[in-house]
Amino acid sequence: MMHKGLSADMLINLPTGSMVTRTLVLITIRDYAKLREMYGQSFVDLLEKELGDSLAATAAGNNTHHLRVIRPASGKAAFVVPQDNNPADIAYEYKTQAQKDLEPTMLRHTGLGIDLGMGFAPVSCQEDDHEWDAALSKALGIARRMESRPLDMNELSITSRFNTILVQGWVSAHYQPILDFRTDTILGWEALARGPEGSTFRSPVMLFQTAEELGRLFALEKLCREAAIRNVGELKDGQKLFLNIHPKTMADPAFSPGQTLELMDKYGLTPDNVVFEITEQHSVQDFDLFYRTLAHYRSQGFQIAVDDAGAGYAGLTLIAELQPDYIKLDKSLIDDIHKDPVKRALVETTAVFADKIGSRIIGEGIETRDQAVCLKDIGVHCGQGYFLARPAAPKPDVNEECRHLKTVGDIANNIICSPPVGDLAKAPHAVELSCLVSTAHDFFRKNDTFTNIVVVRDNVPKGLVMEYHLNRQLSSQFGIALYHKRSIDAVMDKSPLIVDLDMPVEQVARTAMKREHIKAYDDIIVTKKGLLYGVVTVQDMLNVLAKIQVEMAKGTNPLTGLPGNVAIEQEVESRIKQKRPFSIIYGDLDHFKVYNDTYGFKNGDRIIKLAADIMSWATRKHGPSDARLCHIGGDDFVLITPPDAVQRLCQSITRCFGRLVKNCYCLEDQQRGWIQAKGRDDKERKYPLVTISLGVIEIDGPCSLMEIGERAAHIKKYAKSIPGNSVAIDRRPAIGKIDNTVCK
Repeated sequence: MMHKGLSADMLINLPTGSMVTRTLVLITIRDYAKLREMYGQSFVDLLEKELGDSLAATAAGNNTHHLRVIRPASGKAAFVVPQDNNPADIAYEYKTQAQKDLEPTMLRHTGLGIDLGMGFAPVSCQEDDHEWDAALSKALGIARRMESRPLDMNELSITSRFNTILVQGWVSAHYQPILDFRTDTILGWEALARGPEGSTFRSPVMLFQTAEELGRLFALEKLCREAAIRNVGELKDGQKLFLNIHPKTMADPAFSPGQTLELMDKYGLTPDNVVFEITEQHSVQDFDLFYRTLAHYRSQGFQIAVDDAGAGYAGLTLIAELQPDYIKLDKSLIDDIHKDPVKRALVETTAVFADKIGSRIIGEGIETRDQAVCLKDIGVHCGQGYFLARPAAPKPDVNEECRHLKTVGDIANNIICSPPVGDLAKAPHAVELSCLVSTAHDFFRKNDTFTNIVVVRDNVPKGLVMEYHLNRQLSSQFGIALYHKRSIDAVMDKSPLIVDLDMPVEQVARTAMKREHIKAYDDIIVTKKGLLYGVVTVQDMLNVLAKIQVEMAKGTNPLTGLPGNVAIEQEVESRIKQKRPFSIIYGDLDHFKVYNDTYGFKNGDRIIKLAADIMSWATRKHGPSDARLCHIGGDDFVLITPPDAVQRLCQSITRCFGRLVKNCYCLEDQQRGWIQAKGRDDKERKYPLVTISLGVIEIDGPCSLMEIGERAAHIKKYAKSIPGNSVAIDRRPAIGKIDNTVCK
C-alpha cells in the first residue's frame, strides 16, 4: 500500500469532475540497489533528487501538466497527468529528458550511462471517492510490470512521426558562435539540430534519443549534417563549423566513407573548415569505436574536438591518448567558476595541459560576464554560451559586450608595456605540404641562417619543421630510407605554437614555456588574420623580456610592487593622445612622519602597504577595467581613472582606510584616538592617528605633465588641510579644456 495522503499529493492542481480518468506515469532508476551498494546512499539520493527535478522541469514546459512527483519506493518516481490518447508517448518524453539530465552525474561518479525504466497505466475513479488510494495502487502495480519489460518502440505513435521527419527532412540547424578570447574574433560556430517547431521533436534530446532507440542514428545525423553545411553561409579564413558526431554512426550499415566530403564539396567547404565534436559521454562506452571514428576523419583532414570533457570517467587520460585539436569543457566545470577556487584551479591546470599537447580549450555554457572574464584570465582559449550569444539561424555574431573583456592579466600586460610579438617576427621560409623531406633537408644544409621551415596550405600555417628535430629523425638507423622521399607532413610538428602578431611578447613566452619539454625551444609561428606573417625564436623573446624587466625594476616600487613614475607618465600621455577625459586621484598620508618616528620604519612600511592594498582593492572592486594605480614613492599614490568612477573610489578608500588603520596602533593609542610625539620643531604634542587625503583633478585635452603637477599640488595641499580622512575635488575647468593653467 502507498503512504497516507498519496492521493492528495498526486492529484494536486488537476481538474475536478464527477468521474475522471488520469494517466499514472512511473519512471524508475534501474539497478538502484546495486548502485546504492557500490556508491553509497548519498549518491542514489542525489540521483533521486535530480530525477524529481527533471520530471518537474519537463512538466513546467507543458501547460497541461501540473504534477506533484512522489516516491512510492526507493529509486522510483510516480506522477499523474491528464488522460491522453498516447500515454506511452508522454511517459517516453519524460523518461528521455530525465535520462539526459541524469547522465552527467552518473558518468561523473561511475563512468557508466544511466538506465531508466518507464511504465504507465490509466486511473479512473470518482473525484471524491475514498477509493482513490486503491485505484492508484492498482495502476502503480500495472506500471511496475510494464516497466520491467523491454520497451517496444512500435507501441509509440512518435515512432511514425519520427520516421516522417526523416523522410521529409524536417530538420534545421541553429548556430552558436565560439569566441576566441585571445583575438576577440569568432573562431567558428557549433551547429545544433532542431526538429519541427512546436513538436515534441523540437528538442535535439528527443530527436537523438529516439533515433538511437530505433537504430536510425546515422540517418538522423546525416540529415543534421547536411542541414548544417547547407545553411552555414560564408566562413572567413580560419573560421570553423563544429559538427557533432556520434561514434556509433561508424557501425551503421548505411555508413560509407567519403559521404561527408562529397556533401562539403557540394557546398564549397573543405576539411579545414570543419571540426567534428565527439562527446566524451559516448566515447567512454566504446573505446575501439571511438578511435576508429577519429582515425577515419583525421585521415581526411578534419579536426577533432572532444565535447563535454570532465563529464565522463576517463577525463584527462582519454584526452592525453586522443590529443584532440579542441577540448570543450563540460558546463558543470564552468558553473560558478569565478566563485569556486577548486574549479578554477582544475580548469587552469587543464589549460596548461592542453597547451603542452597542442590542443585548445573551449569553455561551454558561459552564462555570465564573471564566468567569461575568469576563463579568459586563467588561460582558456575560447568560450561559448548564452552570455556570448544564443543559438540562432542564420548564424549570429557575439554580443558586443563580450568583446574586449578586461582581465587582471590584461591589466598587468598593459602596465608591463610588453611589445607585440609581431615586432620581433622574422621573414619565414614557407613550403607547401607537397614538399619532400629531401628538399627540406637540402635547404637546411645550404642555408645556415635558417633553423625552421613553416609548412603552409594557401599561406595558412599547418606545421613546423625544426632543423634539429629533422636531423634527429633522419640520423636514426633507417631514417633516410623511411623519410627522404616522403612529403614533409610525415616529419613536421602538426601542432606548433601559432600566435597572432598583436599578442604581447611576455604572454607568448609564457605559453612557449608551457609546451612539452622536447618542444620548449622550438620557434613560434606568427600570423596576421590567420595567414603566415613570420617566425620568432625563444632566444629573441627572452632578450627583449630581460631588457623590459631591467627597465621595469627601475620604476617599480619594491615595497608595494606598484609601477612608479615611468608608468604614470606613459599612462597619462597615452590617455591624452586617445583624447579621453580622465581624472587623477592623488593619495597622501597625513601625520605619517610622526607615526614613523614613534613606531619605527617597519611599522611605517606596514601602513604604506596597507594604503596600497586598500587602493588596489578599491580599484578592482569599484573602478573600471582601465583604472591604473601607481606608487610615486614614500606615502604618495596616484590613481588614474575615468571621471565617473571618482566618487565611489574615493568613498571606498577613505572609509576602509579609516576603519583598518587603527590596527596599526597599540590598544592605548587606539582608544585615545591620538599619540603623544615630538613634531618637526622637537616639541611634544598630541597628534591624530594617520589619515589619508585624496585630491582629485580632471584632464580633458592636451596639456603638459608640468601643468598637471602644478594643479595637483594645489588640490593636494587643500585636501590635507581638511581634518580626518578627506576628499577634495578640483571644481575648476578640466586641464586642457581651456587655454588656462594655475600659474596664469
